[in-house]
Amino acid sequence: MTHFLTRSPFNLSPAALAWVTQTHAAMTLPEKVGQVFNLQSKGNDPAGAADIAAFQPGGVTRFTGPDAAFELQFFDTLRRSLKIPPLMSADLEGSRMSLPFGTELPNPLAMAAINDEQSSRAISRIIAEEALALGINWSFTPVLDINAAFRSPIVATRSYGSDPEIIRRHALAQIETLQAHGIAATIKHFPGEGHDDRDQHLVTTTNPLSLEDWERSHGALYRAAINAGVLAVMSAHIAFPAFIRALDPTAKQQAFRPASINRTLNIDLLRNRLGFNGLIVSDATPMAGLTSWCATEDSKPLVIAGGCDMILFSDAPAEDMARVLAAVQSGAIPADRLDDAVLRVLGLKAALNLHTQPEIDLATRRTALGTPQNRQTARAITARAPTLVKDTQNLLPLIPAHHRRILIVSGGIVQPAFPVPSPFELPAMLAAEGFEVTMHTPETTISRENFDVMLYLFGEETLLTRGRIFLDWAKISGNFIAAMERHWHHIPTAMISFGYPYYLYDAPRVPTYINAYATTEGMQAAVLDCLIGRLPFNSHSPVDPFCGLEEARY
Repeated sequence: MTHFLTRSPFNLSPAALAWVTQTHAAMTLPEKVGQVFNLQSKGNDPAGAADIAAFQPGGVTRFTGPDAAFELQFFDTLRRSLKIPPLMSADLEGSRMSLPFGTELPNPLAMAAINDEQSSRAISRIIAEEALALGINWSFTPVLDINAAFRSPIVATRSYGSDPEIIRRHALAQIETLQAHGIAATIKHFPGEGHDDRDQHLVTTTNPLSLEDWERSHGALYRAAINAGVLAVMSAHIAFPAFIRALDPTAKQQAFRPASINRTLNIDLLRNRLGFNGLIVSDATPMAGLTSWCATEDSKPLVIAGGCDMILFSDAPAEDMARVLAAVQSGAIPADRLDDAVLRVLGLKAALNLHTQPEIDLATRRTALGTPQNRQTARAITARAPTLVKDTQNLLPLIPAHHRRILIVSGGIVQPAFPVPSPFELPAMLAAEGFEVTMHTPETTISRENFDVMLYLFGEETLLTRGRIFLDWAKISGNFIAAMERHWHHIPTAMISFGYPYYLYDAPRVPTYINAYATTEGMQAAVLDCLIGRLPFNSHSPVDPFCGLEEARY
């Protein structure tokens, strides 16, 4: 029954396998159901750990706050409150997804721009060391999505770009580094995102490729990661009609059933055809990519029956666990399907040695978060990312003697969890270098007599539930009349994107354009150094920033 746990990627020793089998044999049916749930946790309520522990889940995804001492204590309290060691997970994707009290890290698209595997390994090492110090043992990375549809707001900066070979090299480097340090890696979003420009937080998206094209791209990436021993795959709210219709040419609606509740994709494709033997976790179940397909209250049993081993998130754990339990008792979820899922959850824990890990005191672990050496390493790597896409006016470098008066137009840094954008630090950094900086308002008189340079700053990384990212001329200009004005014929102008790399689609004639991929203060400092000539710009773009438009190149 457990022989699959001795094979890759689990590779359990006899002692670890014995722990799994003994633990499984001692579990009640409700305890088994608890193990297939990964609950989310956020906030700084001291009772939060106890609230989660009451459900005895198999895993917890923690959205950390800025208080390192609280977070360290929270992780320890929760771990000690659970009968079976928990999988503690997070989306360790860098940039704004970095630990707020740890090292500020570049995101995957920035790493693809740098395109240096050793740098990817260095960043992944920092991720692993700091995650382990906090108590995290499972990362929902790397992202294997292909940045093919430039309008996609959800792939954007989360992927390693649009070249499958670059994605493969950097993803494998991260998998190897994370798992060598004791962090389970997860490849996502199966069966592959990036060719649909919609967001699965809002709608079930579709991988539209033929089976042959999929095998050459997404399939090749998943096979490479599976062969490298990745421990987990995230099954997403993405349909793959070509594979369904290869088995059933008459399939209609069911061809668009999302992978997260699709046994054909999870078992026939992922397990049998691709040979994945590890743990399959669903993407977040509150997402509309799932709830637009089925009622929220029906989704959790469908996730397990559909071949996933773990349910990601629940807004009503007591009710959802009861529904899964009832589905097992009624046979809607076969008993052996639940046991298989639970054994894989336990197998992942044993593969990470969670059942034998010694206690490490809080003070020792705190010193591993944001060390000076890690911060220095990350800053040096980040500084290599800003990419000069074009400078047809030969504006750069900026020199205070020639470009003293700078007008900055910006909508600020946009983040999904915050209703109001936050300001950039770059204007203050420029002022400290001797430039006279003015922030644009609708009342600003824009003329060559008033300003020497005009800079547009955009701060929109991958934005879940956004639908679209685009250059909203009316919003940043202040009104619809100003939205139609273009000042670069009279004032030297540059656009700088700290995130979404495709604004040239909306401004193909802007003479100078820079992609910097991430909104962090460290990336802003790197852009400053490049703008004034202290550092060279990168010239390698991990995507087509011209969006296929020849005119955008000039």
